[in-house]
Amino acid sequence: MKAAIWSAFLLSSVAFGSFASNFNTVDPGTFDPKDTDLVAARWIHGIGCPTDQKITPDGSKTTPFSDPACPTGDKGDRDNSGLLLVKTGPTANVAAAGADLKSVRGIKLTELGYDIRTGSHCGGGAPRFNVVTEDNVTHFVGCSSGTVTTSSAGWRRLRWVPSNPAQAFPPIAPTSTVRSISIIFDEGQDTPGDGSGSAIIDNVDVNGKLVGER
Repeated sequence: MKAAIWSAFLLSSVAFGSFASNFNTVDPGTFDPKDTDLVAARWIHGIGCPTDQKITPDGSKTTPFSDPACPTGDKGDRDNSGLLLVKTGPTANVAAAGADLKSVRGIKLTELGYDIRTGSHCGGGAPRFNVVTEDNVTHFVGCSSGTVTTSSAGWRRLRWVPSNPAQAFPPIAPTSTVRSISIIFDEGQDTPGDGSGSAIIDNVDVNGKLVGER
């Protein structure tokens, strides 16, 4: 079902995506063929993982602030934006939120990742990467299989090695060439776990390059 739901999204990504291997944009969108209005995907200012930001403890002076979970981030994101992904109601509803990663076609994939905010849904199926390789195979990389590299009370930085069969299904051979990469959120509020039907992510990582809103 998940692969079928997103086949149209992936085909459009291939048709309109750039052939340059210079990942630079995470473009949110939804798949909602019957217009249920129960899914949403958008970058929102002020909800991302703060890197090189500032706070004002006394209301007058500011001091530098970075969350320990994200010591590095996308320097092009000037508004500390986070990507909000939401699916309200049941998982069985044929609708999903997600994002298309631009300018990834032709690369050899060595690393995937993102920062995820505490309280977000992080299951085996969402938010996940769908990676389509040039041999027309779709590889699933689910949130819950990620390795935590840094963390805080508010955020976790997750990383995946695409060739690791414990993190990607099926695993992606180091010699495989990427056709498209998408982030998919299609698990609703009835999925066991937090029941939020939502996630906030930031600093999407492809081969060590971090991209937020630009």
